[in-house]
Amino acid sequence: MKINNVLHYLGLVVAIVGGFMFIPFIFSLINAGPDQLAFGISIIVTLSAGFLMWRFTPITERRISLRESLAIVAGSWIMAALFGSLPFIISGVLPSVIDCIFEAMSGLTTTGASVFINVENLPQGILVWRSLTQWIGGLGIIMLFVTILPMLGIGASQLMEAETPGQQERLTSRIRDTARTLWLLYLGFTVAGFIALVIAGLPGFDAFNIILTTTPTGGFAPVSSIGVYNNLAVELILIFFMVASGVNFGLYYYLLWKGRPAKFFGNPEFKLYIGILVGCILLINWDLVANAGINIFEGLRQASFQTASVMTTTGFATADFAQWPHFSQAILLVLMVVGASAGSTGGGLKVIRLLVLFKYTYRRILLTFNPNAVIPIKIGGNVISDKLISRSVGLTILYFATLWAGFLIMSAIGLDFVTALSSITSCLGNIGPALGTVGPMASYADIPGIGKVVLLTAMLVGRIELFTLLVLFVPAFWRWR
Repeated sequence: MKINNVLHYLGLVVAIVGGFMFIPFIFSLINAGPDQLAFGISIIVTLSAGFLMWRFTPITERRISLRESLAIVAGSWIMAALFGSLPFIISGVLPSVIDCIFEAMSGLTTTGASVFINVENLPQGILVWRSLTQWIGGLGIIMLFVTILPMLGIGASQLMEAETPGQQERLTSRIRDTARTLWLLYLGFTVAGFIALVIAGLPGFDAFNIILTTTPTGGFAPVSSIGVYNNLAVELILIFFMVASGVNFGLYYYLLWKGRPAKFFGNPEFKLYIGILVGCILLINWDLVANAGINIFEGLRQASFQTASVMTTTGFATADFAQWPHFSQAILLVLMVVGASAGSTGGGLKVIRLLVLFKYTYRRILLTFNPNAVIPIKIGGNVISDKLISRSVGLTILYFATLWAGFLIMSAIGLDFVTALSSITSCLGNIGPALGTVGPMASYADIPGIGKVVLLTAMLVGRIELFTLLVLFVPAFWRWR
């Protein structure tokens, strides 16, 4: 592996992060915010570091090996979080460096778990930067990198595969065109959502910040809760865009570009995704009416928003579901694991893997009494390869092993059972709010430092897939060849 190649491209990623810092810097200048100096210094430091890394690590060829791609992807997210934390560190809005890195990692991975206790008192520049980090990370830092910088050549496809393995099919003949198409859709959703929220009555600044974190299914907001607006139209708009962002973005290409609605609505993962969502809304609505004394219409309103928010891993809230009946909490906890669709901005295990596992399990049952049968696994009429099945099974095992390891660590540092389990589940699934002391109306501020390190690591692991990050800890990966 050529370290020069890795550092060269990491320098470009760092520079892109520094370039985005100009947007909150402008807000800070216009409002004469106390964070002007913090953003000014952060921009200089980040751009300088990125330029130096790029300039003094020349590359001899643009072809990137698989190992280099994996190192670039993992390194990009880590470097982006470290440099993305500079505005928080320099402005002093958070008490410790760990808190600042936690907030930046939570933003970039679109987790939405915050250590801020009162966001309403933050300077506008900081609020915009929190939201913008989620928008940057929504489709993936590497996909943004490939879209903006056309210099990667043959290495682009390997980078995107390393960031979101098996989740995005190539929609066009060139991988850069695929990335640009998806980013155009992403930008279109953002603009449409902003206009809709303003029409629904939200202040422009609030609408701007909220849509920047809705499209990437992030969950940061300039207010303590979406519920403070008490605006049904706003909630319906957010439900629509949360659910839409939880769909594989590649399907929109066939619906909007190719005019093939059957490809969109007939997709097996999409149908299961919507089916799970609707089913859980109805179950939670029944539970709220039967066991929480809420009328059916208010129950449907609360159940719809919270279910859509959790399953799409957005993390917004209009109600404190940590106080809901246990059955409703259990459903939400399961949805934190399931997550949204592959190829979406959502996190979690992904619905397509759940579908593969169901079919794989059913095949194993059939083979029990008919071991010589040849039973292919099909999804949407296509036979799923054994390689993909093996990867899905292996990743699921690793996902739950990571979850339980994190749960044990969080329990060992003194957290109660519900908080320990739900916090690691939420961060690994990139949701944000959890149950117990880190519910939707609370923050992660009181989690001990070691716990925050565990959780921000879980955010990263959940965002770029387990294999991509864990391979860095294998000694053979770093051996020179």
